[in-house]
Amino acid sequence: MRVTVSGYYGFGNTGDEAIALAITRELRKYGAAPLLLSNTPEDTARLYDCESEPRMQPGAVLRALRRSEVLFSGGGGLLQDKTSARTLTYYLAVIRLAKVLRKRVVVFNQSVGPLSPQGGRKVAAALRGVTVIVRDQGSVDTLATLGVRAELGGDPALLLSPTPGVTRDLQRVVVAPRGDVTEATERLRGVVAQLKAGGRHVIALSFMPDHDDEAAHSLGADEVLSTRDPQVALDTIAGSGFVIGVRLHAVILAAASGTPFSGIAYDPKVQGFCADAGAASHPIALNPDQVADQALRRVLPDWNAVEDMRLRAAQSFSRALGR
Repeated sequence: MRVTVSGYYGFGNTGDEAIALAITRELRKYGAAPLLLSNTPEDTARLYDCESEPRMQPGAVLRALRRSEVLFSGGGGLLQDKTSARTLTYYLAVIRLAKVLRKRVVVFNQSVGPLSPQGGRKVAAALRGVTVIVRDQGSVDTLATLGVRAELGGDPALLLSPTPGVTRDLQRVVVAPRGDVTEATERLRGVVAQLKAGGRHVIALSFMPDHDDEAAHSLGADEVLSTRDPQVALDTIAGSGFVIGVRLHAVILAAASGTPFSGIAYDPKVQGFCADAGAASHPIALNPDQVADQALRRVLPDWNAVEDMRLRAAQSFSRALGR
């Protein structure tokens, strides 16, 4: 069985590449061959040892879907029109094409929204007859208002594991900013200063180098790590005592590695993940004293809830493949 996977792959975003890594590994466990639609298909094919096609070439997308039995739309936050209506139009077009070709279509462990009223109507129409699995309860609720039934799964990156031998240093704190959330970056500088005063070694982790490096270097951290490699990001997080993440996958990889975390909710998907995990989340106009205090005390999420999320992520593959 071949599965075409549609997402934000090949753009150098470590979070989305973590999803790609997890999906390709898990599909192989089921004897399925992943085919990723990517912005850089040659790189994607090499990185994940899988087939890949250029995502923006209609002929290539059609060729991929014709050769596949299943389309996974996701993971990630694809069905939203906050960033651009073109984004939603693209992902819905891939879904509609797969339906026309009579393929099994699964919205796979996405976060859904924010959606404009017009965008919501488009999503509701496109998802008729589609299996829908989302990664947070907020997305289940959003789709319910549109008349779309969704199952609760979990982000595939929760299934990744640190490299054997990684050792944890409780005095390390990872802070993962996002380049376009400038208010959070400004306030995180105060958090970093308090953490360093409290004897912590702070690592600023840039998840999307072209986008986040400037923010990461501005925090005043003890060191800056800029990477596109999800395993490097995961191992860095696994070796720390706490994570503060504006980037969603900073907190998801923290959960995967058993590292306490708090999120800065620039988007509902960050708040949704933290709520489902029983972890603290803060607005972008965060209180530096409160965030720093939680990191210094290593305030824990609900690890039972995190384990439930991981189990749902694992089980979602069999449901998506109709097993």
